[in-house]
Amino acid sequence: MTGRTLSTHAAPFSNSMRGWHYAKNPLRLFFNVTILLLCYWMPSLKLKNALYRLMGAKIAPDASIAACVTLDFFFPELIEIGDDSVIGFGSTILAHEFLVGEWRTGRTSIGKRTLVGANSTVLAGVEIGNGCVINAMTLVNKNVPDKSYAEGVPCRIGRKRKGK
Repeated sequence: MTGRTLSTHAAPFSNSMRGWHYAKNPLRLFFNVTILLLCYWMPSLKLKNALYRLMGAKIAPDASIAACVTLDFFFPELIEIGDDSVIGFGSTILAHEFLVGEWRTGRTSIGKRTLVGANSTVLAGVEIGNGCVINAMTLVNKNVPDKSYAEGVPCRIGRKRKGK
């Protein structure tokens, strides 16, 4: 469980961000960004999760997403967050990346009972297992096995957790 799983797409321009409108319908992006802005400071977890589901993200009913969290607004349908997981303040969960000459997408999965600490970034195509703890301000650039600790930039996988 180390690498990320990504699909590569040819860009219509040498700078793939210039062709962003080929990746996703601009009206759909406007809808997704509007929902993200509504959710940014929203205190109601149930309403926030319902709105994220409208974008296409797969959010478990008992997942908790803190304020100022950014989900990928290009491909939210590739994001999955498991039951009883907590996504900390200011974190970013991505499912795409624009590069020079190409762009990539990948399913990003966060398991059950997992904590993603404040201001962490989870890159596209990463799978975080069940019962993990991702420390604050961690760049998760590789898969994290069940019941593990991860920390740092880029993340280092620490010892296994005991218990639930």
